[in-house]
Amino acid sequence: MVHIEIARAASKSPQPKTMVVFVRKSGNKTEAIGADRDMAPVLASIEEDGLTHGDLKKGLFLRSVGENQNQNVLFVGIDEKTKTLEDVRKLAATVCQCLKANKVREASVIVDGLMKSFKDVSGVAQAYAEGTLLAAREFETFKTKKSDKDDNGKGETAAKSKKEIKLEKLHLVLDKKTNAANFNKGLEVGRTLAEVVNLARDLGDTPGNLMTPEKLANAAVEHAKGTKLKVTVWDKARIKKERMGGLLGVSLGSAVDPRFIILEYNGGAKSKKPVCFVGKGLTFDSGGISIKPSGGMEEMKFDKCGGVNVICTLLAIARLKLKINAIGLVPATENMPGPLANKPGDILVARNGKTVEVDNTDAEGRLILMDALSYASELKPAAIFDAATLTGACVVALGNTHTGVFTRDEKVRKNVSEAADVSGEWVWAMPICDHHVTDMKGTYADLNNISSFKGAGASTAAAFLEQFVDKDIPWAHFDIAGTGWHVGNRLNYCARKGASGVMIRTFVELAKIYS
Repeated sequence: MVHIEIARAASKSPQPKTMVVFVRKSGNKTEAIGADRDMAPVLASIEEDGLTHGDLKKGLFLRSVGENQNQNVLFVGIDEKTKTLEDVRKLAATVCQCLKANKVREASVIVDGLMKSFKDVSGVAQAYAEGTLLAAREFETFKTKKSDKDDNGKGETAAKSKKEIKLEKLHLVLDKKTNAANFNKGLEVGRTLAEVVNLARDLGDTPGNLMTPEKLANAAVEHAKGTKLKVTVWDKARIKKERMGGLLGVSLGSAVDPRFIILEYNGGAKSKKPVCFVGKGLTFDSGGISIKPSGGMEEMKFDKCGGVNVICTLLAIARLKLKINAIGLVPATENMPGPLANKPGDILVARNGKTVEVDNTDAEGRLILMDALSYASELKPAAIFDAATLTGACVVALGNTHTGVFTRDEKVRKNVSEAADVSGEWVWAMPICDHHVTDMKGTYADLNNISSFKGAGASTAAAFLEQFVDKDIPWAHFDIAGTGWHVGNRLNYCARKGASGVMIRTFVELAKIYS
């Protein structure tokens, strides 16, 4: 993990060999913002490279152009369009990636060049830390380490591999006018959020054979240590006793048992209602008897991302010590075509007593969520927010740029929009109405797990979930099927492939709104 610390301009302490400078075009002149010396000759020579056109994914690394100890300079362009904290995250990611590509171990970053566009010093610091640490993360848990010895193990080869150079430290240089206390406060929040998002990515990227429901539950218990987060795990027997027919039914085709994970955080007054976060935890989804095509099925290890992200949301809330009462609920199971698996046409009974025809066993996420949402409703929370890689239809509608949000509550919609604006994550309000509910009515049971109408698959799925939330409880469903993984082509602080940790930052902001 990259260590980030504050440094003051004009400090007499030894400076890293590499300096990062943000450049902006003002009129006919290009300036290096915050740099303590004239870089006009260098800037004039790079004018045609387009750095000052505001491309947040572009930087130019030049060696031996500085003075004294700062011999190398990374120039990153900003312009009048650089206005949001999400821009700061992307800029920080660009800096991180350019430094990594040029094998820089330590660098100074003149961050005052960003301050002119923002009044929120703490916000800039938080966003910069997030962008850096999210971009720096590498998932190499299962890769073998390179050996310094030859194949016979008899000694070093002539071409002994050198120790890999990685970015280790950034000094964020502030001038005397910048409030270091506020800046440092933002850095700490940014570090915490980046750590939990990266943890969510690690858990999401771990394959199904190494991240079973039991292991996911164990991970929640382990990472909750040292916080005020209480984790309770129900096993298969308890799940059956608690009448969770959907979760139990989906699990029957697997050789591994399901788990129901409950995370509780009490940071507010005892009299204050909690906010519930519910996440789909399919540790692997083969589709069951309605089996998926083999092409791309390996990506179904990501079907647990909703649940993983809820676990990490509660971890973030606890580590940030927010003054709120919050509960996380994660139904976790595999969906496999074993001998006891659900068959098309089977009928399951949800915790709240409603019956459901299972006409497609690959529409299993809603079956495990119906029990979790029923349980959440029994807790009488202030609001319920669920996240799930639920439908391919949402991917068709929104691609991998926006998370689909479904709610009929205008206040909830407003709160979600406000939270997403702060977090920088893109959400899009999707329709849900009584027609979608009608489409989910069953023939032989109260409901069917697939729609009788071919269109609006994401909306009908949300309408199904709505039937398990008490009508007087504010609720919103987040379909992250498109944004849960493989979004690096959109966000440069995300890996090209792998889990994204989407909605954790937004859920934390929602927790603040409801605190």
